Amino acid sequence: MKMMGIIFANIYDSSLGQLTNKRTMASLPFGGRYRQIDFCLSNMANSGMDHIGIITRFNYQSLMNHIGSAQEWDLELGEGKLEFLTPFSMGHNGSYRGKLDALNSAMIFLQLATEEYVVLADSGVLCAIDYRKVLDEHIASGRDVTVITKAGISNGEKQLDLAVLLDEEGKVKDMAVDYAADERYLASMGAFIMKREKLIEAVRESVARSLYHLERDFILRSFYKGELNVGVYQFQNVALFNESPEEYYQSNLALLDSKVRHSLFRSGNTIYTKVRNEVPANFGENAQIDNCIVGDGCVLDGKAEHSVLFRGVDLHKGASVKDCVIMQDAVIEEGAELEYCVLDKLVHVTKGAKLRGMPNHPVIVERGETV
Repeated sequence: MKMMGIIFANIYDSSLGQLTNKRTMASLPFGGRYRQIDFCLSNMANSGMDHIGIITRFNYQSLMNHIGSAQEWDLELGEGKLEFLTPFSMGHNGSYRGKLDALNSAMIFLQLATEEYVVLADSGVLCAIDYRKVLDEHIASGRDVTVITKAGISNGEKQLDLAVLLDEEGKVKDMAVDYAADERYLASMGAFIMKREKLIEAVRESVARSLYHLERDFILRSFYKGELNVGVYQFQNVALFNESPEEYYQSNLALLDSKVRHSLFRSGNTIYTKVRNEVPANFGENAQIDNCIVGDGCVLDGKAEHSVLFRGVDLHKGASVKDCVIMQDAVIEEGAELEYCVLDKLVHVTKGAKLRGMPNHPVIVERGETV
């Protein structure tokens, strides 16, 4: 059975604050060299999908620049292959009221497709997953829609887009939307599999009745009306939820754990990204680098501990960085001290500056700022 994919690029932009002021969530840098969309796109390509649509509303220039011709993912850019479903290309004003509204604007893309099944995925949950296994389980179950879920995320505090509770037989017993569910509930990973024709029908019927939200207005509503047979696929490996600045910060630092890295970047589920040819990192005679991820092109002559340093970071002699995420081409001058910080691209930290956040509330400096 063939699958096609649809990626939502802007879903959590507003919840990430300064980090997505000038870019989509999908193009947000992650882990020293990747963008968040790399995970969705690689998972789909590795699962045999070559027909993929990326729905994006605004601030998508950096996303398009990153993906380019899509050759790194062994995909082809063009009609019937990988397509950017922008408001301009779809004749839409870009003010989507929910995923169903966004899908309605991409109706021609769905109608012209020939694949029987479609995978819908957010770009805010990072993992390495083989959708072919999910599809096999979905078909065997006979369900109308399968929700890909993760245990251990629900804690009574984190608000989930969709929380699912199973009974003793593994069937869906309860669902809730925008709910801080307790630990009994599985958290949706923002990914679903269903038949393409079923999705087209759901979008048409929902939007015609001013229902625009996939989870609330279609899945939850139809489930409780007895009109939708919902199943779950429980994902067992690492899944990083980046739906807030704090989660983004913590997920980057989680890569310093070898178990997390080996789950995300393992053979058979390669995560691809845009190739950039840069010189290796240069470690100066004063450099003290302990438990860090270091990108290509860095010039390091200061001290860095338990941090993620993206490509081209310039850490001067006498500067100190601890528990930080430093994005591409940031400059940290002599005597500067940073702790619990996220520095966006091209940030310049002046001589002697001191920035200290907290583990649950990091200091975030916007792209191109000087402090």
